[in-house]
Amino acid sequence: MKMLRDINVTSRVSATELADWRTKAAAAGVPLSVLIRRAMARTRTWTARAAGVERERTRQVARIGNSLNQIARWATTHKGAAEAVEVLARLVAIERALAALARIENRDRDAH
Repeated sequence: MKMLRDINVTSRVSATELADWRTKAAAAGVPLSVLIRRAMARTRTWTARAAGVERERTRQVARIGNSLNQIARWATTHKGAAEAVEVLARLVAIERALAALARIENRDRDAH
């Protein structure tokens, strides 16, 4: 079933932008309107909730990076006296952080 498209949308763009868009449409072998509709269909907007989720995700990734950094520093300093308990504790902390990150990802996916 073909969708009726009877509404025009206008937008102000520079001559350079329009030329770039037309070049992209030609390269894709589609009219400019099709290119723009496809681009808009792939565009996700950010809500305040999504921005908060992204901030939390960034914090979690930073914590994981920090834990990995501490493990690397510790292992470099204590090459001969590596205590498995300390390394395992750090790895468990990373595993928990990854699990928390996965929960955030699932909540974000469920919200959309």
